[in-house]
Amino acid sequence: MTTFESLGLQEPILKGITDLGFVSPTPIQEQAIPVLLGGDRDFVGLAQTGTGKTAAFGLPLLQQLDLKLNKVQGLVLCPTRELCLQITNDLKNFSKHLGDVGIVAVYGGSSIVQQLRELKRGTHIVVATPGRLLDIIDRGAINFENVRYVVLDEADEMLNMGFQEDINNILSNTPDTKTTWLFSATMPQEVRRIAKKYMEDPFELTVGTKNSGNVNIEHEYYVVRPRDKYAALKRIVDYNPEIFGIIFTRTKIESQEIAESLIKDGYNADALHGDLTQQQRDKVMKRFRERALQVLVATDVAARGIDVDNVTHVINYDLPDDVENYTHRSGRTGRAGKSGISIAIISSRDIGKIRQIERVIQKKFVKAEVPDGFAVCEKQLFGLVHKVHNVAVNEEQIAPYMERINEEFAEMSKEELIKRFASLEFNQFLEYYQDAPDLNMKEDRKFGEDRGLRRNDGRFTRLFINLGSVDDFNRGDMLRYLCDNTGIRGNKIGRIDLKGVYSFFEVENDEVSKVTEAFKKVEYNGRSVRIEMSQDSDRRPRTGGDRGPRSGDGGPRKRSWSSEGGSRPGASRERSFGGGSKPPYKKKY
Repeated sequence: MTTFESLGLQEPILKGITDLGFVSPTPIQEQAIPVLLGGDRDFVGLAQTGTGKTAAFGLPLLQQLDLKLNKVQGLVLCPTRELCLQITNDLKNFSKHLGDVGIVAVYGGSSIVQQLRELKRGTHIVVATPGRLLDIIDRGAINFENVRYVVLDEADEMLNMGFQEDINNILSNTPDTKTTWLFSATMPQEVRRIAKKYMEDPFELTVGTKNSGNVNIEHEYYVVRPRDKYAALKRIVDYNPEIFGIIFTRTKIESQEIAESLIKDGYNADALHGDLTQQQRDKVMKRFRERALQVLVATDVAARGIDVDNVTHVINYDLPDDVENYTHRSGRTGRAGKSGISIAIISSRDIGKIRQIERVIQKKFVKAEVPDGFAVCEKQLFGLVHKVHNVAVNEEQIAPYMERINEEFAEMSKEELIKRFASLEFNQFLEYYQDAPDLNMKEDRKFGEDRGLRRNDGRFTRLFINLGSVDDFNRGDMLRYLCDNTGIRGNKIGRIDLKGVYSFFEVENDEVSKVTEAFKKVEYNGRSVRIEMSQDSDRRPRTGGDRGPRSGDGGPRKRSWSSEGGSRPGASRERSFGGGSKPPYKKKY
């Protein structure tokens, strides 16, 4: 077995590694460190996120510093504040026994005055995000004359975030004699161009196949109707009681709306996107790292550089526009040799993109079924059983209460006590998922044929509503609008026929009065919404009237994501996820 000692590292660095609990190098470390210790050749390393790239370049960089020269000798560029701080912290831990090594983090969102003060005192290594470093260069507050090594970490992510011009400007300020080490998860043309422009005959190392996915990650996809995506998301989360994951969305608005809906439905969730201030972002990330959040809803840009251990799941609520971004998303789980699951919730039109991603990551997706209500209840019940079985008992603290506890349970047998205890959690999930509909989209259905496939078997009454496609409704929007205003579940509504200025929909016979009563005083963009019994399958009721103004005049509607029975069981209680010893996070609604 290869050891760190056999790679040629010095004793003080080896002691720092041992203190951190590292036993043997990862593949990227094993192959890169001997090359980088040579110190005189440019280097390109391709490896997935979470494979140990920081140690792969950090250990050789530290070993080759001249600690007697209190000048900047190493420059590490990375895309985000989080990654900047993580690299800085890792380098400080690695150099614990090396001596007085100066390492300064330079990043936006924090006091530039303090950073300038630290640079003025002198340092050996600067770890920086491109934007803030350019600000410091423009102030003439940093001297690169003695820089011998420049590291571009997560180079593809920096370019995806629009830092190419900044990187060019920074590198043009460094000596021509420097050695450049570039690390990246993928090798797009933009990264290749930087390597060609600033490197001379670099040593190229690929751990795994280029652009391939982490071998420790399983990839699954669920095919559902577009209107059922949020309900499917909740089912998947409920089916994995110990989930600690990241949900990726395409837009900032969507990430915020989904997070708000999850919080409303009783989940420990929050959003991470570009509209947050640095203070808000820090607060969200602190809660996520401490596992006070069960799931983090994020956009691609906001999640760049997130380095949180033990993420169990990555859920793609929307597939990324750029297929290579899927590699970065999935790389947030399965880190440091651990396993993880990457899930995509898609409609039938996205199956082609799944096949495209498979070709890029060179791994097959498994088509999974959204679990039914029984399966979710079973998983939750035994999740509770396992949690009880494994809980640590503080004998000293609970001892004063045991006499009274035993008195309360004195009349119950062991079997009765177990049943009652398990039912505390199980009954709520059982009620919540009772008659839960099948959310899986059958492959033999044509796209768009969802509610129309359910024939009226006498259980449904056909109703008219004076809203239609000109009001910017589609079938999914109409279903959500009806459910939100009436409080009935989506499985109580049958076929929806969307017309131009009006629509027809079916509702179970025993829900008709509830629907008509609910809409008696509802207005939509300044006009009353009418619900009437339909006498004709193709024409609006003859009792019609003026439609009133177009809905577009009133501005956009707020989207509602909750489409499966409202709040999750336990939403009103404090809940703790992750199985750690930290106190539960109390949500505010």
